[in-house]
Amino acid sequence: MIHTMALAPAPFAMIASGKKTIELRLYDEKRQKIKVGDEILFVNTGNEKEVRAKVLGLNIFPSFAELYAALPLLRCGYTEETLATASPKDMEKFYSPERQRQYSAVGIEIELC
Repeated sequence: MIHTMALAPAPFAMIASGKKTIELRLYDEKRQKIKVGDEILFVNTGNEKEVRAKVLGLNIFPSFAELYAALPLLRCGYTEETLATASPKDMEKFYSPERQRQYSAVGIEIELC
């Protein structure tokens, strides 16, 4: 199965370059359909470019706080420069605290196709 996800230009570039190998998302109804072996078509919101990746693993946590404590953040889109300020609160830019309480968090391990 192929799933489509929109990404801002910066995280898209990190995935396209192979630096970001874990995509963080809310484990809502849409993401619960993703299975290991599926593909994700990432679409750059800045220019509509696309890149495909295969799902290698799903790391599901009750919260982003637990996800951040367990996963290697350098594989999740952070850099050496931003690692010191990385926080689960960063996810509030994308998902309200209410939605985060409603659903779990998932780190989707990927490799480029």
